[in-house]
Amino acid sequence: MAAKGSWTKSLFVGLWTVLNFARKLVFNLFFLVIVIAVIIAVSSGEKPVQVKPDSALLLSLNGNLVIEKEQVEPFAQFMQEAFGEEPENPEVLVRDVVKVLENAKQDNRIKALVLDLSGLRGGGLDKLRTVAAAIDDFKAEKPVYAIGDYFGQDQYYLAAHADHIYLNPMGGVMFEGYGRFNLYFEKLLEKLKVTTHIFRVGTYKSAVEPFIRNDMSDAAKEANRVWLDTYWQQYKSDVAAARGVDINNFDESLDALLAKFEAADSDFAKYALENGWVDALKTRSQVRQELVDLVGTNDDELGVNFTPYRTYLSAVSRPLPKIENNNDKVAIVVAKGEILDGTQPAGTIGGESTAALLRQARIDDTVKAVVMQVDSPGGSSFASEIIRQEVLELQAAGKPVVVSMSTYAASGGYWISAPADKIFASPSTITGSIGVFGMFMTFEDSLDYLGVNVDGVASTDIAGMSAMRELDPRFGQILQRNVESAYNQFITMVGENRDMTPEAVDKIAQGRVWIGSQALELGLVDELGDLDDAIASAAEMAELDNYETFYVQRILSPQEMFWKEFFGQALVWGAKMQFADSDSQLLKMVKNLMTEVNAVTSLNDPKGVYILCLECKVQ
Repeated sequence: MAAKGSWTKSLFVGLWTVLNFARKLVFNLFFLVIVIAVIIAVSSGEKPVQVKPDSALLLSLNGNLVIEKEQVEPFAQFMQEAFGEEPENPEVLVRDVVKVLENAKQDNRIKALVLDLSGLRGGGLDKLRTVAAAIDDFKAEKPVYAIGDYFGQDQYYLAAHADHIYLNPMGGVMFEGYGRFNLYFEKLLEKLKVTTHIFRVGTYKSAVEPFIRNDMSDAAKEANRVWLDTYWQQYKSDVAAARGVDINNFDESLDALLAKFEAADSDFAKYALENGWVDALKTRSQVRQELVDLVGTNDDELGVNFTPYRTYLSAVSRPLPKIENNNDKVAIVVAKGEILDGTQPAGTIGGESTAALLRQARIDDTVKAVVMQVDSPGGSSFASEIIRQEVLELQAAGKPVVVSMSTYAASGGYWISAPADKIFASPSTITGSIGVFGMFMTFEDSLDYLGVNVDGVASTDIAGMSAMRELDPRFGQILQRNVESAYNQFITMVGENRDMTPEAVDKIAQGRVWIGSQALELGLVDELGDLDDAIASAAEMAELDNYETFYVQRILSPQEMFWKEFFGQALVWGAKMQFADSDSQLLKMVKNLMTEVNAVTSLNDPKGVYILCLECKVQ
């Protein structure tokens, strides 16, 4: 037996030695690859960015338009670029697009603008308007072409601002309008014997409906229909004005669409041409030839003298030495995404992290006013209050705060906006949704069905409460009172900041969603305008004649700065040389292991109380 035990021990020791060696080998090889990539990058130098003379700027927008990109870890970004991969959910920064168009308009090397919108996923009417205005400004000096095999609704919004819209003869243009459709889980939860506990205030606070109903309530349908119809009307008005067509030219019923479609020989491309949505039907070859006649040829695969968007963005975004000065400044703090407790990465609002950005602006003596750009459906009530308190601290320091609402500023997004000295909204901003809810599930019936029971003793009525046990009705009353208290705090706070009584706020609250133009009439916002309007207003409040603007960003730790520099653009270029044509199984394995999957972050309010608008999405 002793010999057998010794043999078994030796086997495990041997296996462990092999596994440990393999682990070290893999990581050492991977580290060696990175070192070689660094050496090649440094020795080769950075490939110069070139804007081609007499070229057309090819504006290929791939992803969603955003006011702030989600943070990507330096190594994940390195791997994406090194292997030539796009992020799973690509994003396009609106201010980057505007900067490129403003520069290209004045650049003698750029002769025209070509819009390739096939990769554009949307982003909200306010962001589309901002880009469209920049296109119109460019068009005042140089021609604009929109080319495509197919134009979806958001893609066409920008295409409508081109001088020439060319559609592939096998393509089409489709306007779907806007709608809200949810999945409802009441029957599923019943079958799973899950008990759902809901605590809410607000007739129209429908965020929890999918868990307690099998359909949308009449109240939710009423509220959603009002703002969706207004949103669609704004879309039609903007496109009709840009394109010079009748606003009644949009075929909203299937009967009208079918009649026109059949009259166009059941051809989507011909239907688009006859409706005036496009100027001509042209094959890719025909479009290419027209552009060649305009700007000449090039050796790349497209064969046209293009300067790609990313190339031009790199050219106009080269880092300059940072020169500290004491000039007066208007600081811009971006609050984009769901509101969660604690410190969150860019692209999500963190109670601590966003408050810290406001605090940076407060302690900076050169900052005389702050604009908070809000694009959020809300989230944690606790985190929202932490941010609101920091807004009050800014005002106490004598620095006016102006809010610029983007696509959404609802529920928690409105909570953090309400105390501002002035609120600007886009006509299409989705705001309001002043309501509060709490929700959790218990599984006592599910466990009983499986033959599992929970039992024990505790020193108090409160100890031992969990999702595995039935909720005591008395504790349910406590949670409901907490939600009601949060709602009263919400409407009282809004009333104090908007010069309204809590009763008046309650009438337009109840969780109801309002669109920007309606919010102006109701007194929830002060003016309709964009970020530039908000900046000008903040400067006026601070009595500034000459000032600079800048975006407040989180200060990186020394470790973060090191890795950001380590995985810089030069390293990426060198790594591309190493990895581009490699079929190495090791590199494929490393690629799969290191590709970061963005997980859905759970709501994390300490008390489980949320001011969140799940209905505030257009689709």
